[in-house]
Amino acid sequence: MMKKMSLAALMAIVLASPGHAETLKWGAARDIYSLDPYSYGDSYTIAFLNHVYEGLVRYDANLQIEPALAVSWETPSEDVWRFHLRRDVKFHDGADFTADDVLASLTRVSDEASPLRGNLPAYKSATKVDDYTVDIQLVGPYPLLLNDLTNIHMFDATWLSDNDSLKPTDVGAQIEGYATYHTNGTGPFIVESRVPDSKTVLTKNPEWWDEAVSNITRIEFTPITSAATRVAALLSGEVNFTENAPTQDLPRLAGAPGLKTMERTDLRTVMIGFNRKAQLANGVDNKFNDLRVRQAFAHGLDMELIQQRVMRGKSRIAGAIIAPEIPGYVEALDETFAYDPEKSKALLAEAGASDLPFTLVCTTDAYVNEEELCQGIVNMLSRAGFKPSLDIAPAAAQAPKRTGGKADVYLIGWANEPMLDSYSILLQMIETKTDNAGVFNWGGWSYPEIDKLIVEASTEMDRDKRLTLQTKALELAKDEIVMLPLHQQPMAWVMTDKIDRIVQLADNKPRHWLTTFAE
Repeated sequence: MMKKMSLAALMAIVLASPGHAETLKWGAARDIYSLDPYSYGDSYTIAFLNHVYEGLVRYDANLQIEPALAVSWETPSEDVWRFHLRRDVKFHDGADFTADDVLASLTRVSDEASPLRGNLPAYKSATKVDDYTVDIQLVGPYPLLLNDLTNIHMFDATWLSDNDSLKPTDVGAQIEGYATYHTNGTGPFIVESRVPDSKTVLTKNPEWWDEAVSNITRIEFTPITSAATRVAALLSGEVNFTENAPTQDLPRLAGAPGLKTMERTDLRTVMIGFNRKAQLANGVDNKFNDLRVRQAFAHGLDMELIQQRVMRGKSRIAGAIIAPEIPGYVEALDETFAYDPEKSKALLAEAGASDLPFTLVCTTDAYVNEEELCQGIVNMLSRAGFKPSLDIAPAAAQAPKRTGGKADVYLIGWANEPMLDSYSILLQMIETKTDNAGVFNWGGWSYPEIDKLIVEASTEMDRDKRLTLQTKALELAKDEIVMLPLHQQPMAWVMTDKIDRIVQLADNKPRHWLTTFAE
């Protein structure tokens, strides 16, 4: 099933001569959460770890699924997928990759304590057929297994056992382990060193099984949370790449000698989530359980002003919780609420919730212009009859509040990765929280009518019928304002002009095994 290599890829290999070494100095807006890809469902962390770990399949440069550690697959029955593994693949410590590693990895990621168990919603068990063949048993017919597997990274079973790491870690629950700070993958780069919140260094894996397209031999990943400092580092040459350039500084960076920019909007929809428990964190009755209060919240936000002032005109205002590129999207669900603070006050009065006090939980380092965005939301809602306060801190500090259901209202972004299908957000965020669903249902809502549609879609093998079910579920979620979408955020990469090839896709994931510097 291996695809023919494109002319561009062949040319890149020619350009990337073995003797030409380059260091990518990656200035990031935040650090990754962990070196354990199963520790938190954070697409940014997982995207970085794609340089170190690999799945059975992966997305190519056109976001199409292609073989990775599996070379082919078939379905012997409607609920069994058989994968044929790539031979002669080595882990970074030299161990062979075999079926035992796949079984250990799938067992670990599907553990009831795994934060990523929701990424394999139909998984039941796995069986070793032989050293290079694995059968994955599903709970029933399921159309999106390959999409799910793109970011289920493979661990070395012996390494996990030797280091007491067969059980997953959990950032949200503050459970760490050996895999939090150490790695042993099969991917194109090896972790040389890591100091959290300071620097993570990767070096090129000379034994990688795939074609060595990139001429990068070293990646220095440095989190620089201050936007001004990150810009200064780009201008001085201290860093030569960032995937998170401040929107307000793009004109200056585009005109700077030795730099170039790449811009677009990404798949990530930034939205508001509401706690739906009986009481808010301050002990008052939770009025957000009343739809009128959620409607008041929606009418209190001036989306045009946010788009123009906060996002500098570079975001895409969203009425739907998924981007137009995501299957299941329909234009009719992309209508936004009219800005009307007087209507907000009237709705609050009608619901007996005038001057409702609550706390908005935001992070300083997860989304584009988040601090300014959250401050703007607080100011707007204050004029609309609410009494909001802002709780803002780095993502690592806020994660336990959100995952533990202790945030009254919070900001969250969802790109539907790795699935790239609306079933992702429906399953993981909208559906009632159970063993395999609602992993990101932090507010504790439950809508049986929506659940029924999501469950029905999960086994519908006809794509058109499945998407019809998912669109209906999205419609009901919109009517109930389960989540309130704000925008698809802008994506701005800035880099040295010495980079002559880089792949920027709508998922906003750098793939530096495909990046080349000019000689």
